[in-house]
Amino acid sequence: MSEVEEDAPDASINHAVAIDYWNTVQPNVNGMLGGFPQVSRIDLQGSSNFYAKVRRLTGRQTGELVSHAVDCGAGIGRITAGFLAKVAQVIDIVEPVKKFTDELQADTCKDLVEKGRIDAIYNAGLESWTSTALYKYDLIWNQWCLGHLTDAQLVEYFSRCSQYLAEGGLIVVKENLSSDPNGRDLFDEEDSSVTRTEIKFRKLFEESGLDLVWSEVQRGLPKGLYAVKMFALRPKHL
Repeated sequence: MSEVEEDAPDASINHAVAIDYWNTVQPNVNGMLGGFPQVSRIDLQGSSNFYAKVRRLTGRQTGELVSHAVDCGAGIGRITAGFLAKVAQVIDIVEPVKKFTDELQADTCKDLVEKGRIDAIYNAGLESWTSTALYKYDLIWNQWCLGHLTDAQLVEYFSRCSQYLAEGGLIVVKENLSSDPNGRDLFDEEDSSVTRTEIKFRKLFEESGLDLVWSEVQRGLPKGLYAVKMFALRPKHL
């Protein structure tokens, strides 16, 4: 880690560098999770428990599948196959690295594709993604991907997500939190991403016109990793 431009580490984000990095990563669970494949089961169960709790809090039936979800920064579809397919009838995919979506269609989510439960696959970065779907989403899931957007891009992205939400829908953010003792965001030169503080995330949510419905720390992760927190959000106007 290096603290490039302490006051604005996100200014150092370079999308081309990030894509080059991810193109060197193997399209498997080990690659997606940075050499910690054992985290997958814990992560998926934590997401499932969190989403079930949020649905109860918002008065929605927990046993029924919602109509549409979108997996943003989906990689090889680990989250789609292991979690989203259990809560949504149809899932869209947003992922800029084509070799990952190729793997998703050929292996990880092959059955879902064949059954028509995966609809649109967008090979685009979140900073440029626009939905062309005729439907809106009940769930927009963002996990371990938002560090590749600058603060300004993230606010703009959340504003777009708000437009794509169905009535009663939720935006979920699940991301690492900065462990910097001075409370700063941290820039990672290797993959050109920023790990933000919780204070920064909450500031950006507010700037994006999002209300926080519920938040929780992911439990059970190996020691030495960043803390991971889940945030369920919805636009103030919904």
